[in-house]
Amino acid sequence: MKKVNLFWHRKDLRISDNLGLKYASEKNSKVVGIFCLDPNILEGDDIGSARVNYMIGCLQELANNYQGLGGELLIFQGKPQDIIPKLAKKLEIERVYWNLDVEPYARKRDEEIINLLSAENIEVCTFWDQLLHEPWAVLTKAETPYTVYGPFWRNWVSLEKKDPVSKPERLWGLSEGEIEMVTSLGLISLPKGKDLGFVWEGGFVLSPGEKAARERLDYFCDSLLSSYDENRNFPAVDGTSLLSAALKFGTIAPRTLWQRTVEELENTQSDEGRNNIIAWQKELAWREFYQHCLYFFPELAQGAYREHFKNFPWENDEVKFKAWCEGKTGYPIVDAAMRQLNETGWMHNRCRMIVASFLTKDLIIDWRWGEKYFMQKLYDGDLASNNGGWQWSASSGMDPKPLRIFNPASQAQKFDPEGEYIRQWLPEISSLDTGDLVTGKILPIEAQSCGYPTPIVDHKTQQRTFKALYAQVKG
Repeated sequence: MKKVNLFWHRKDLRISDNLGLKYASEKNSKVVGIFCLDPNILEGDDIGSARVNYMIGCLQELANNYQGLGGELLIFQGKPQDIIPKLAKKLEIERVYWNLDVEPYARKRDEEIINLLSAENIEVCTFWDQLLHEPWAVLTKAETPYTVYGPFWRNWVSLEKKDPVSKPERLWGLSEGEIEMVTSLGLISLPKGKDLGFVWEGGFVLSPGEKAARERLDYFCDSLLSSYDENRNFPAVDGTSLLSAALKFGTIAPRTLWQRTVEELENTQSDEGRNNIIAWQKELAWREFYQHCLYFFPELAQGAYREHFKNFPWENDEVKFKAWCEGKTGYPIVDAAMRQLNETGWMHNRCRMIVASFLTKDLIIDWRWGEKYFMQKLYDGDLASNNGGWQWSASSGMDPKPLRIFNPASQAQKFDPEGEYIRQWLPEISSLDTGDLVTGKILPIEAQSCGYPTPIVDHKTQQRTFKALYAQVKG
């Protein structure tokens, strides 16, 4: 009888190009997948319906893929610290495999489980699957972590990347007796989001699962990559990969994406084409930079990186925050972006920067309020990327130009010059002149007739106020 080994899925909800799963299947063909619906995550105050439902969709496809290879994905609801050691002991498992994570909670939880399994003489095998390079592989000459993206990119891009790995050819399922044993430990059928208390009817910009991720990658590279650097900042244009959620849940591996960029570079003949591909490579590196930062500086999850922002005198006006959340600030580009977030669970990256700058620099509200709201709404919400982006926008994080303030009007004029994006998400003012939409200079009587609010703050005034506060705390 084949010995059972266990592969614990977390942020790697795929069969293809999965380092840990591939290694486990090569060591022992009877590899059983497991996913734990962890209450420490699902009951957090930064979890939203869109993300949970997207995850459920990814798990459904993953379970189907396991069945297609003759294997099984076991679903449990409860703390992995309780479930995995009990399951491993019950099935007399030799080894438990999983891919590592940079998040502080995951690292603490994993350490607990390793200790519990080691006490039962069960081997643990772990892999860095969600990164192209382990955190300690990309360090400064002084052997310290990078805190500025530019030098990180130059080092990171120069390093040789691992090739994608093939998917297991076959997996074997559990026997009837083994199924009975795991059922007694609380095995459940995969629930729907609403069964867990998370109702989402908004759909997704990218469908869940690895099939959709690979199809989008093909479409992006075939149709959009050649103009990526030109179009990626225009929210009304389909110009980005939309693969952020696929990377967050691991329905596609960064190795797969990187290999595709290498292939595209080999096949392009123009400098413009190469520049577009490299621009996308740099975005993949930004993702990894923030992952490395969170690994080396786990305190980022709780507060500012820059010392003078740790006690910044935020005004934290709850009424203004509510207006920002609901897309009722009177600044069209800001409100359009917030409506997109609330209705779709996603927001264009340029708009994420605009609304984050507005919350922190115009409304002078603590960036952590916005960071949490994003995590409650985004279906691609990832702690490292979301935290890194918010700290970049707030000027509290790792950035060689710490004081950056976006003017909503100039951003709209530059990146939504015809007001297409604004009109899409703010239908009540879609009939107004384009110039008024992108500058935000809507006459109060027109705003009133459309049921649209007048600006809740004056940008120039708030800019001066923020700069004064900044100078005060820095001094």
